[in-house]
Amino acid sequence: MALIFEKRNKTAYLTINRPEAMNAMDPETYSELSQAWIEIRDDPNIWCAIITGAGDKAFSAGADLKKTIPRNPEKWELWQTQDEQILNRGLEVWKPVIAAVNGYCLAGGMTLLMATDIRLATENASFGLSEVKRGILPGNGGTQRTLKQLPYPIAMWLLLSGERLSAEEALKYGLINEIVSTSELMSEAERRASIICDNGPLAVRAIKELAVKSQYMQLEQGLRMEVMMQSLLKTTEDAAEGPKAFAEKRKPIFKGK
Repeated sequence: MALIFEKRNKTAYLTINRPEAMNAMDPETYSELSQAWIEIRDDPNIWCAIITGAGDKAFSAGADLKKTIPRNPEKWELWQTQDEQILNRGLEVWKPVIAAVNGYCLAGGMTLLMATDIRLATENASFGLSEVKRGILPGNGGTQRTLKQLPYPIAMWLLLSGERLSAEEALKYGLINEIVSTSELMSEAERRASIICDNGPLAVRAIKELAVKSQYMQLEQGLRMEVMMQSLLKTTEDAAEGPKAFAEKRKPIFKGK
């Protein structure tokens, strides 16, 4: 099994399970990831997700080049951009995704990281886009997200050199939220997931969508979309439960309705 997929306490757990290959992703892994992301998107009982890599050496070293040998695609395949719907290839998953980075986070692992929302890393983690060293470019969002998430000269150095950032450098430049010990990595990810899951899930998804799309919209469009989303949220059961629980001095019981 290339991917371990579990669900508990409103949280989905994805573990890339190829430690013998530094959790490099082969076609089977990509296929299983695609199915998992779609299930996370569509299952109303999943409110958050945590993704990590098996073992303690790698989150993911990217695509398994031994099993993804370049070939000349048919011309019609160039329009099959959603053939496998994965998070970093543009699948819209508005539920928060937490990355628990336990070692190498390179190439496709790095582009996957940049499609997540909250990022924790161990001290031995390193981050890079090594594709240029293999004569290819960092697809699945590598050329599109890096400059939005890192300062321009840092982003361009990573893209053009294929060199890496240490965990300390990644924290310094705002690529990750926190550095934690290996023994605390998953517990800290779960702690943060629990905090998120205590909030109104529909509001959480609306906030994520608005915040992500704000990077690509004009302010006027974003403000208009914000008003419309707020109007929709006010019609939900959760929006009634929040103020009611506050007035009654108790913890709200949100249902995602």
